[in-house]
Amino acid sequence: MDINGLLTSTGINIGLCVGLFSLYSVLRKQPSNVNVYFGRRLASRRLRHVDILERFVPSPTWVKKAWETTQDDILTIGGLDAVAFSRMLVFSIRMFSVATVICFVLVLPVNYHGRERLYKNIPLESLEAFTIENVKQGSRWLWAHCLALYIITITACTLLYFEYRHLTDLRLIHIIGSAPNPSQFAILVRGIPWSQESTYCDTVKKFFSYYYESTYLSHQMVYNSGVVQKLKDNAKHMCKVLSRSMTRCGHGFSHCCFCGGFKNSIDFAMRYNDIETDSRKESGTAFVYFKTRYAAYIAAQNLQTSHPMLWVTDLAPEPNDVYWSNLCIPYRQIWLRRISTFGAAVTFMIVFIIPVTFAQGLTQLDKLEKMFPFLTRVLTQKFMNQLVTGYLPSVILVLFLLAVPPVMMLLSTMEGHISRSIRKKSACLKVLFFTIWNVFFVNVFAGSVISQLSVFASVSELPAQLAKAVPVQATYFTTYVLSSGWASLACEIMQVCPLFYNLFRRYILRSKDDSEEGTLTFPYHTEVPRVLLFGFLGFTCSILAPLILPFLLFYFSLAYLVYRNQILNVYVTKYDGGGKLWPIAHNSVIFSLIVSQIIALGVFGLKRSTVSSGFIIPLLIGTILFHIYCNQRFHPAFKNLATQVLIDMDRRDQHLGKMEEIYEQVHSFYCQFPTRSASSSERSAGSYRGMTSDHVSPAPETLDAGLFPRNARETIIQNYLL
Repeated sequence: MDINGLLTSTGINIGLCVGLFSLYSVLRKQPSNVNVYFGRRLASRRLRHVDILERFVPSPTWVKKAWETTQDDILTIGGLDAVAFSRMLVFSIRMFSVATVICFVLVLPVNYHGRERLYKNIPLESLEAFTIENVKQGSRWLWAHCLALYIITITACTLLYFEYRHLTDLRLIHIIGSAPNPSQFAILVRGIPWSQESTYCDTVKKFFSYYYESTYLSHQMVYNSGVVQKLKDNAKHMCKVLSRSMTRCGHGFSHCCFCGGFKNSIDFAMRYNDIETDSRKESGTAFVYFKTRYAAYIAAQNLQTSHPMLWVTDLAPEPNDVYWSNLCIPYRQIWLRRISTFGAAVTFMIVFIIPVTFAQGLTQLDKLEKMFPFLTRVLTQKFMNQLVTGYLPSVILVLFLLAVPPVMMLLSTMEGHISRSIRKKSACLKVLFFTIWNVFFVNVFAGSVISQLSVFASVSELPAQLAKAVPVQATYFTTYVLSSGWASLACEIMQVCPLFYNLFRRYILRSKDDSEEGTLTFPYHTEVPRVLLFGFLGFTCSILAPLILPFLLFYFSLAYLVYRNQILNVYVTKYDGGGKLWPIAHNSVIFSLIVSQIIALGVFGLKRSTVSSGFIIPLLIGTILFHIYCNQRFHPAFKNLATQVLIDMDRRDQHLGKMEEIYEQVHSFYCQFPTRSASSSERSAGSYRGMTSDHVSPAPETLDAGLFPRNARETIIQNYLL
């Protein structure tokens, strides 16, 4: 592939992005699309009137608003998870700005003039002329690549340290400054032993009243109602959908325009939905409430009995974070489910080699013409040649990868996680491993399944094999960034699926109701792996093929604006995961650095540069030691809660007289079966939201200055971190 082919792919993606972004700037102003592009603002009822002429004129006003948004705004709206994701983009922008400058100054000239050859015009030059493959063996200029790798690694580690410290500090302030939250006083108990003499409820009460006599407050059982309750919940959801389409249905016994049924039948179903069923059955799971946060935390961390499969305790998630259907899974099945889902995920990764190999085969015209001789005349045309080799393979791979996040989310659900945030984090890790394996390693060694297995048969030869294969595939990775990165941002901001659903709801269901609140939450399990994958490609290809860096830098800059706009306007924050996505990003960057250093070690060995190879080994050891240090220094703050902080928070609430109010609210805090009559309990969540300030901590200045003055908070943070 030459520069013209790369420019063709770039032009196609730029045209697609400009068209979709312009269309978005018009569609977002239409009143009929308010549910699609302003779901969060609709939920909070903060919309403004748009002039009728302004509605049909493309404008970049959303870019300005996204740029002017501060971190405090992101924290208030999206919580710590949104801040952590935003910091990933900021880190990537800073990191690849430095890498682009360094590699274009040091590495790219050495690659281009690496050997004596006949030079062509730049547009006609092959992209391989700008990679390290063009450097001859034994070149004395390979020190430039080694120096660039040192600068990139030191810059990455420095930025990682400050970002990790900043988010750890922010998370600690979030915990200290958060208003009283009843979930902090609760634990989830699974594996409750069955007794013929008493019910699960009595067993829980006897156990915790005896062993936690001074701190036990109360408990709430989780019910396993089986198929009957599921059918009732599905019927209730369908009735809500159909009820929104009744605006044009007649009264009395007129037929519904969607299903042909009578309106009175739907009204009867809505009334029947309120009937309580007696099919609820206690399961071996319960929420147990304690009088203090510290007591709840100690109970959640300790082993309750000598049998580790009984009385298993965990910190209770927030009410909106609870995944109720998994709470009733017997705890003895959890390990079997996780082994099964692990096997299913590995099988899916292996089977996915087939479409990846097919997509990679399109980049090799000689093999393609042998397999399909009738394409020879078509492929001789210059434009079709550039389109097939430069754009089509990455597009095919992107289309196949669309099926990965739903499959991984399904597998994570089957694992039995108790909260939606943990389920989404598990799916995020699965998607990340899957994409790095298939997009990078399988593409690098693409050819046939047998050749891939033979490559990995000898681990000692892995650096040399990577050193041979990665520079060759660097061109493909550049086009993949264009097709998967730039285009995905355009599709993300367009909200294609919600837009088509909105059209279906309006013109098929004939619903004109604009008051439907937004329900979409941020898809961290798809976007975090995508961002980290592009970072991985940037680190591994930085000194091998520097031409990929400007495209990555543009992607991260555009993603910074797009995702901020989505957090501000589209996605609703129903729960806060506490910023636990950042350790995933940190580990991914460290892994990327180590892989890039291993590849560099193999490349310098193939180029017979012993001095450069010798300098890579200390860099590799230093990166590993830095990772160990960060895990010891910062990671415990994301796994555990400090005793000092919990006790100080308990004493603060006792001093302010809030404990009695909290005790009254914990009994109605978790609602497993919300009904219309019990909707007051959902409205009582307003009191919960009032207590938790919409699931995020207030600014440090809003804390009680009497019990928690600013210098005291800083002392706590410094003592905990230092």
